[in-house]
Amino acid sequence: MTDERLHEFYEELVRGLRDRGVLCGITSGLACVHFQVAETTKDCDLLCHDSDFSTLLQVLGDTVLDGQPCRYRGHLTPPLDAQWHRGGWTSHFRWGNGPEAVTLDVFGRALRGSSRWEHELSGIYVSPHVVSEMKRTSRDKDWPFITGLGELLLESGDPRGWLHIYDLDTLRRILRGQQPPPELVERRPLLQLALRNDGLLEAALLAERQLWSQLDRLRIELYRRALKPYNLAVIGARIPVETPLADQHQARLACARTSLRPAPLLDYGIERLLAESRAATEQNVRPEAMAWLPDIRANFNYLKP
Repeated sequence: MTDERLHEFYEELVRGLRDRGVLCGITSGLACVHFQVAETTKDCDLLCHDSDFSTLLQVLGDTVLDGQPCRYRGHLTPPLDAQWHRGGWTSHFRWGNGPEAVTLDVFGRALRGSSRWEHELSGIYVSPHVVSEMKRTSRDKDWPFITGLGELLLESGDPRGWLHIYDLDTLRRILRGQQPPPELVERRPLLQLALRNDGLLEAALLAERQLWSQLDRLRIELYRRALKPYNLAVIGARIPVETPLADQHQARLACARTSLRPAPLLDYGIERLLAESRAATEQNVRPEAMAWLPDIRANFNYLKP
């Protein structure tokens, strides 16, 4: 399947969901392609309000692609259910098998989001600001996209773009034409270094990126450990691969109720996670750069009711 056809499939799927009143929006890689900061992607990540999960599940169950029905992907995928998505889990679906499978990842909450994504829609996509926050991962490939989205926000008159510029040369170039508002300088302290062209700026940028990377690594490990008993339960349930999606869902729900903790990160503690991430960051950056790290507690608001 060509990239163009694949993107059309995803967009038509989301338009159909919107026509049925589902509150949803495309994020991550496909959004980066749409906003022209990336060239291509094979995947689609979808944010969907958890009150619309039942409709989404029904639509997915009715959607056939090249003769292939939609199914849950693998033994590790949690059920599409509000109880788990409110705790930061995601659900994964596929049409077909193997490397040619078409995939869809569904998020009930915007990971690392500091604002309500439902208020940040841009057509069938979520805003560049939401995409930028969700892209703050431990993967090196994501960071140029974040800077690109930050530039796009500033070009469109959204000052929150200042929160997303991680390339030193790009930040200095933008500063020649405009300056960040005081409230964003307070929110992202390293912008003070940028304004006075301090030599510590590059180290501070690296430290901030390292902090997000460490947070993502620790978060993934927490959820990976929590998945182990659920994985065994799904394997033990012996759900046939040809089982219709609605029946797969009920079987996975039964497994989750007995073996999958709804909110591993909250159980672990946000403050504990932040402290450990800062400690890990400090091992890899210039010590004086640590003073310029932002307070990122607001980026865990997505875990609140």
